[in-house]
Amino acid sequence: MAFVELFVVALVPVLKTLIITAVGLFLALGRINLLGSTARHHLNNLVFYIFTPALVCSSLAETVTSSNIVSLWFMPVNILLTFIIGSALGWILVRITKTPIELHGLVISCCAAGNLGNLLLIIIPAVCEEKNSPFGDSITCSTNGKAYASLSMAIGAVYIWTYIYNIIRASGTQHNTSTVNIEGSKEVPELLSESCIPPKDSLQNDMDHEAQLAVPLIEYQTTHDDQGHVVRKIKQHIKIWTQRINFKMLFAPSTIATIVGILIGVSSLLRKLMIGNEAPLHVIDSSASMLGEATIPAMTLIIGANLLKGLKKSGVGMWVVIGIQVIRYVALPLSGICVVKAARHFGLVGSDSLYQFVLLLQYALPSAMTIGTITQLFEVGECECSVIMLWNYALASVALTLWTTYYMWILS
Repeated sequence: MAFVELFVVALVPVLKTLIITAVGLFLALGRINLLGSTARHHLNNLVFYIFTPALVCSSLAETVTSSNIVSLWFMPVNILLTFIIGSALGWILVRITKTPIELHGLVISCCAAGNLGNLLLIIIPAVCEEKNSPFGDSITCSTNGKAYASLSMAIGAVYIWTYIYNIIRASGTQHNTSTVNIEGSKEVPELLSESCIPPKDSLQNDMDHEAQLAVPLIEYQTTHDDQGHVVRKIKQHIKIWTQRINFKMLFAPSTIATIVGILIGVSSLLRKLMIGNEAPLHVIDSSASMLGEATIPAMTLIIGANLLKGLKKSGVGMWVVIGIQVIRYVALPLSGICVVKAARHFGLVGSDSLYQFVLLLQYALPSAMTIGTITQLFEVGECECSVIMLWNYALASVALTLWTTYYMWILS
């Protein structure tokens, strides 16, 4: 198939995303103010607690079965590799650019976590529906693509709300500690200026507790040379990091929905009860699907509304922003080609070209918008995150289209 034809196929779903994003940006403007900070907060909660879990659960229950779940085992590994490679490159970036320590978690997160949710659910079905799609019959392609995208979103949500949540949480702890240390000082760093600090919310007490947890670690490190108790130091580290990690977020709504959806899908009894037009409890699955359909437009509108703040702020270094874009749109996609080709060579991913396409695409996505939600929760790097996301999604229209076209070309 001609490269130009594939480019058109790849461009259409990206344009759909950009149009909805532009609508969200417009609704967040001061004159309109339908998606102001308060509205975004409530919509974020709806997406987090209701829409996303409903979509994940219904999609997995309908498309994942006991027979095909075994063939999808490599996807969690592949997504984990995207996080590991991105984190390593992000760590190198913060060292090279000498990024402030309170922003280390944000930069590493933006390099590690891609938008594995709504973008795949938009792009893959749209590619399948195009008449020149290289993935065969549109109905079969859409059904399988929905399963792959749903599983990708579910796994990504688990990784984000465990790994990303806690490294930004750790940065928030350091940020809160430094704020306490400079209280009363005349010289306040620019990143702590009023323009970048949102009002305090219900998580402030949690952050204060985190700051208290950090103090014993600092004090212990200063006295370690005198005491010389290596074993005790290791125990102290383990104890403090155990207290820092919020294990409740390991069971975020999306995680629970993933477990429930897979259980329904692989259990023949539950599947007969809930899945299919003739199922006695089909109304439950239909209701969940109806709620889940609101996820993609709601999340995409939030993306556009959050980007507005990036137009107004410039609280992050230029080289940090450039470095993140190079990692997300050059280094990671190239790494993905190597990983998937190696997996295909050793027979780990089978011969399904659509499955391989999804695995490749997971390396070329822009940063996860959930990172912005987490920075808002912990009041650290919110302004900087808006700037990063603005450039990230502005470049995605070109970079994602080109990589999607190239991936379809090498698989067709």
